[in-house]
Amino acid sequence: MEKKYVQHEVHLDAAAKLLGGDLQEEANRAGLDNNLQRWIEDLKDAGHQDFHELIVDLQALKAHFGGGAIDAKLVGQLLHRLGENTAKVAHLAEGNVRPRVENLGKALLEAAREVAGGRTSPDEDLRQDSAQRSQQ
Repeated sequence: MEKKYVQHEVHLDAAAKLLGGDLQEEANRAGLDNNLQRWIEDLKDAGHQDFHELIVDLQALKAHFGGGAIDAKLVGQLLHRLGENTAKVAHLAEGNVRPRVENLGKALLEAAREVAGGRTSPDEDLRQDSAQRSQQ
């Protein structure tokens, strides 16, 4: 397997793990900034036009976390949009990278829910899942 794909897998796993933790705590460490930057670089290296929105939102998220005070509403919106757009482009990933991208999309949506103040109801989850499937 090419080194590039292994690096993508490692970066995707690290991003999903990071999103499952305390984002506020991670924002105070270099880990979040470095992780977001690696993700941005991976998407730029891939060079696919469908990644542009992801790159823009990741840069906005990185800048926001680097700016001090965290606006939970903005972070929640960015994470949600990143989750939706990541799920939309997962089909472009190859091999072992694809399930990791799908996992990352789910982790982003879950992080968005957490930042927004908690979990959604099962009905809301079903509506979101149905909406995602209809867009694929």
